[in-house]
Amino acid sequence: MAKKHSTETKALKLPYFVTDTAGKYRARRALTEEQIIKAASVLLNKAVFRESAITSPDITRAYLKARLRGLEHEVFVCLYLDNQNRAIECEELFRGTIDSAAVYPREVAKRCLQLNAAAVIFAHNHPSGIREPSLADKAITNQLKASLSLFDIRTLDHFIIGDGEPLSFAERGLI
Repeated sequence: MAKKHSTETKALKLPYFVTDTAGKYRARRALTEEQIIKAASVLLNKAVFRESAITSPDITRAYLKARLRGLEHEVFVCLYLDNQNRAIECEELFRGTIDSAAVYPREVAKRCLQLNAAAVIFAHNHPSGIREPSLADKAITNQLKASLSLFDIRTLDHFIIGDGEPLSFAERGLI
């Protein structure tokens, strides 16, 4: 299996928290907002990159929102999955400007094949905060899905991160 993303495979290290046997966390002391956000990020990484399959769109949505919100430029992220829908890696493939990012299906397919991915979930942010997919968003998603299907790689979803909850192409019937 391909090497997992280093930040996702580290053991859960929350120095400011204590956990009990039921998995509930308590702060050892007063925490800054930055410390709380970092702890939440570690927990989301653990939830997405554990050994079991990704079965919850809500966890995936929360993970991607935490990763992409607040960026001042557009980025396109791929979450690569194995044939059991377990996360292999999540990486930023393309970086753009304040209102667009060029996405190349050839590069996406190449990386999927390098990681031996059986499925993929796409995500990108809209720095403007508007979550509605543009015609270009719909077109590139369809191009990616068609290109990857030639290699038997399933496209499970595409999330747009903006203000509020991330928009899911799958939930909207766009995939």
